[in-house]
Amino acid sequence: MFIRPHWPRKITPNHITWLRVFIGLLLFVMLFFFKFENKTLVVTLFCIGILTDLIDGQVARGTNRVTEFGAMLDSTADRIIILPIAIYSLFSIHKWLLMILLLVEIINALTSIFYKSKEIYLESNIFGKTKMVLMSVVFIAILLAWPAPPPQFFIYMLWATIPFSFLSIFAKMLELNEKGRIKNKIITKQLKKYETQSKDL
Repeated sequence: MFIRPHWPRKITPNHITWLRVFIGLLLFVMLFFFKFENKTLVVTLFCIGILTDLIDGQVARGTNRVTEFGAMLDSTADRIIILPIAIYSLFSIHKWLLMILLLVEIINALTSIFYKSKEIYLESNIFGKTKMVLMSVVFIAILLAWPAPPPQFFIYMLWATIPFSFLSIFAKMLELNEKGRIKNKIITKQLKKYETQSKDL
């Protein structure tokens, strides 16, 4: 309600999301090309990037500018801001965790391409948002502790984001099935079976 009357109309939600893309690319260049070690600046940039993730959706809904392109750009920007920090903080001591997180994100991206191919707009669900919040909190904590190894608790939290990623994918597949956009008989049958079991519970 506050955003609608006060937000400057020249600044669109996509402008905010593009800022997150720029920050993610800037972090990548700083960390891997220039070996930048100013922890304060890296943490500050990452926090600004995460803040844009909290704002752009609110602005889009508050100003009635929700678009399919904006939703796709938002999920892409999330990956771009997380990727350099994940590689930077996990590569040396948690390679397996990093590899699995990257594989899950690739699967998530392919799923996004799939439902885009069905010409249907799906908003981010609670599972995807929860995963992003958990990752953001954990990577901020890891950056603050760097170069000391991150506490094991935060590593466990990163492992915990993986089920949320798969739940997010599954929720999208359910929505596609409800809209009749999935034609594979086996997948449709399994999804209907799951929906029936959920209703019985």
